[in-house]
Amino acid sequence: MPNWGGGNKCGACGRTVYHAEEVQCDGRSFHRCCFLCMVCRKNLDSTTVAIHDAEVYCKSCYGKKYGPKGYGYGQGAGTLNMDRGERLGIKPESSPSPHRPTTNPNPSKFAQKFGGTEKCSRCGDSVYAAEKVIGAGKPWHKNCFRCAKCGKSLESTTLTEKEGEIYCKGCYAKNFGPKGFGYGQGAGALVHAQ
Repeated sequence: MPNWGGGNKCGACGRTVYHAEEVQCDGRSFHRCCFLCMVCRKNLDSTTVAIHDAEVYCKSCYGKKYGPKGYGYGQGAGTLNMDRGERLGIKPESSPSPHRPTTNPNPSKFAQKFGGTEKCSRCGDSVYAAEKVIGAGKPWHKNCFRCAKCGKSLESTTLTEKEGEIYCKGCYAKNFGPKGFGYGQGAGALVHAQ
């Protein structure tokens, strides 16, 4: 005999879910409008949902809350960052311990295979292969590979080095280039004085 009085109960709001508006996930029913990430409230579907116990998340929030922690996790290679989701209300499991440089002269097998024993010339932290840029013969994090004066992002073809620090060509010319009339203003400003 058909159930004319309704359907299953929604896993989010607890009200009756009718067949036309039903989304099923992990053996539970949801209204389409209730099938949202528990953190950011984005709409979910079968390709974007991630389940933890009885809670549903988008893959991004799930990765920030339950995935591996540290530089480069949870967002994909295009947006490597340290966002752990605090702005979305995700509380870190425990506060990170202060950074203590290692004194072990024998790097781990992981560090030998993936780098990390080299230190960034700007911030001094370990530089792993996925985030390493070589400039002026030294390793840098991609985010640290910037002009020391203006902070502009650099490439190996756009940098100039002086005394271990890197600069964009413009700042290098302004600060260390030749001084005097006609210099440092660009080729359009070179004039003949009478």
